[in-house]
Amino acid sequence: MTTKVFINLPVKNLAKSKEFFQNLGFSFNPQFTDEKAGCMIVSDSIFVMLLTENYFKSFIDTEVCDAHRSTEVLIALDTASADEVKMFINKAESLGGTIYATPKDHGFMYQHSFADLDGHKWEMAYVDMSNFPQS
Repeated sequence: MTTKVFINLPVKNLAKSKEFFQNLGFSFNPQFTDEKAGCMIVSDSIFVMLLTENYFKSFIDTEVCDAHRSTEVLIALDTASADEVKMFINKAESLGGTIYATPKDHGFMYQHSFADLDGHKWEMAYVDMSNFPQS
């Protein structure tokens, strides 16, 4: 059974991408971080590998998607509160991220979204299961 998740994303400028995510509060595992890759720690079992485009290309047999023009993945992360979603999104935007959707309040779930420096789309959400609609 799988125990860890590694999301691999191509980036144009690894140093700028690492700085962006460090300023959002993420840290990097130095064992798996070098001039070609940065291993961003999301949780004990979830990691995002930020790979330079040339290094990323060495793992695939197709073109790298331009995430500013097409969406290849939507990465969703949970937070502890709706206020945390709002603070995270505001911080991402202040660091150069782009807001690509309006916030949505579904009653049991509050979500808002941003694109990082390379256009990869991230969704932050707070889910309150006590307000989840009963069927």
